[in-house]
Amino acid sequence: MKPRILDPNRRDVLAGLGASLAASLGAAAAGLMAGGATPPVTAQLALQARASTLALRSGQPATPIWELAAVSRLGDVRLKRGDRCELVFRNDLPVPLAPVWYGLHSGADPLRGRAPASQNAVETSIISIHNAGTLLADFRLFEDGMKLPTRPLPVIAAETSPDVVDRDEVLLIEEWRLRPDGTALPPGQDPKGSATLYTINGQTSFELSALRHQRLRLRFINGSQRSVLAIKLDGYDVRVMALDGQPAEPFPARNGALVLAPGGRADALVDAANSAPFLLHDGKEARPLGSLKISDQMERRTPLAPPQPLPSNGLPETLDLRGALRFDVALGAPDAGWIRPAGFSTDAAPAFRAKTGRTVVLALKNPGPITTVFHLHGHSFRLLDKLDDGWKPYWLDTLAIEPGQTQRIAFAATSPGRWLLESVATDWAAPRLVRWYAVE
Repeated sequence: MKPRILDPNRRDVLAGLGASLAASLGAAAAGLMAGGATPPVTAQLALQARASTLALRSGQPATPIWELAAVSRLGDVRLKRGDRCELVFRNDLPVPLAPVWYGLHSGADPLRGRAPASQNAVETSIISIHNAGTLLADFRLFEDGMKLPTRPLPVIAAETSPDVVDRDEVLLIEEWRLRPDGTALPPGQDPKGSATLYTINGQTSFELSALRHQRLRLRFINGSQRSVLAIKLDGYDVRVMALDGQPAEPFPARNGALVLAPGGRADALVDAANSAPFLLHDGKEARPLGSLKISDQMERRTPLAPPQPLPSNGLPETLDLRGALRFDVALGAPDAGWIRPAGFSTDAAPAFRAKTGRTVVLALKNPGPITTVFHLHGHSFRLLDKLDDGWKPYWLDTLAIEPGQTQRIAFAATSPGRWLLESVATDWAAPRLVRWYAVE
């Protein structure tokens, strides 16, 4: 379905953004020639917040939505680790907005001092791609002002050494709530009377074609705003290679299913053997949401070697738990400083402060009656074992915590600055809440 773009038209937008990129690149080159102090720009990305539509109901008119789109790219957005990327963002929606990045861990969270872009504004910034992995950009911190739900934008930051796979595919899972008149309900509002449906890559029935014996790297992203989801390629052994944009010690997915919190990402390898459905479970029921279709026209004749771990992004091998700073964080508790993003200010007291280089342990308690999702900006963390004597063999930046439970996480405070904490209950009407912490 061709998206509807607000005035100016797509050609004007691309021309304007391209001119802006060219001018900025020229300025960067001039700076290098003059003093040599400015690192070179190695990539460019033009993003647009715009109105669009999505075919969510068979035989019915397309549903109006909003989206964050990469107007400078065709297909998936692919950068690479080590890029210094010039980002041009244009807001063609009637509310102030700024992209919020999951997994970038550099640059500025938009609530920490940089104002969001107003309607028709074009802003240019530089982002550094320190880590390879699967990233996600969207507007979830601004959902209080949203009139329509918005689609996020997956971004791939490729490893500098090539990955030994035949195909590398993004599978973005999204959740939609439709009113009886077919309009879509944004998160944070009462969903009474609405119907729930899910899509993969914007399709209610997704099909991925592959040749027999091809090795596929599937980048699963839970792009929903509230629901913890499990996705399974039925009958397949699924090997997890990375979680939330960070390499993991490869391990088989339990029962072949990947469980992802909203905003969570999982990179998995499968060797295509036979056609099979993608099954999605939302905690209530399992449903087919698409399929892997195998073509018998050609097939790989030479088997691939067993997969090797992905290259490290440089996160520490060990964490000093004995000397860690420890803080208790009650998620969403009204008396604990949590606030809606619209009212956020760093004038409020931080949840905690840490010196650069220290290990931080957070005891995350969910005092609420339903599962709550926690997201840590600026850093990836280890999920600690129950006895606090070790950790799981992967890194995360997003974690779902069941009601009444406490989970402990640990991270190395390596990124100086003021960073956000997010908390949101897994209820469509629940407000998104934020606090902040400082690494000094």
